Amino acid sequence: MATYVSLLTWTEQGGKNVKDTRKREAAFAKAAQKLGIKVLQAYWTLGSYDGVLVFEAPDDETATAAALSLGALGNVRTQTMRAFNADEMDKIVGKMA
Repeated sequence: MATYVSLLTWTEQGGKNVKDTRKREAAFAKAAQKLGIKVLQAYWTLGSYDGVLVFEAPDDETATAAALSLGALGNVRTQTMRAFNADEMDKIVGKMA
């Protein structure tokens, strides 16, 4: 499975309902599991982003569907990136001309 990192920022709605953030994270993890996604870690952060999700998904389309679904709830905006581990990067570099 591919690994993804989502950077999260609270919307006004999400900030007002911050006390429910753990419940929302657990609900997302459960819904994502139904799509074949495994949430590896969730972090709440200081600075430009309010949170980070690290998850595995079977493909880009499934990861995108999960991120869009999360954003559609109105509590966070997402910026999702595909992440490559060292072995994957070795394979990618090995394909360079």
